[in-house]
Amino acid sequence: QVQLVESGGGLVQAGGSLRLSCAASGRTASSYGLGWFRRAPGKEHEFVAAINWSGGTTYYVDSAKGRFTISRDNAKNTVALQMNSLKPEDTAVYYCAAKGRIGATFYNTGSYDYWGQGTQVTVSS
Repeated sequence: QVQLVESGGGLVQAGGSLRLSCAASGRTASSYGLGWFRRAPGKEHEFVAAINWSGGTTYYVDSAKGRFTISRDNAKNTVALQMNSLKPEDTAVYYCAAKGRIGATFYNTGSYDYWGQGTQVTVSS
């Protein structure tokens, strides 16, 4: 069992930055791949970024490349998403998720076993 708690959301102007954090608890949390998804009103969950258990491999949606950076600290069981140059279209609830299945794609929600409660990110124009 892995519990995930996000923090760091808020309201920011376009062009600004936010840093989301996710604290993972559970004996095997450091062995899970971790991802960030977001859900805008009226839309499906969208993959944003993910990182494998060691932190050596990262994945990003095209719209996040060059603006967002995902990182993890296994000693602290945390994963962070640094978001720069934010745009109004980044407005959504952001969710942290943990993937335990080896070989499952990082890009799909169905690959993830545990989810946080979400944190709201609002970017004003």
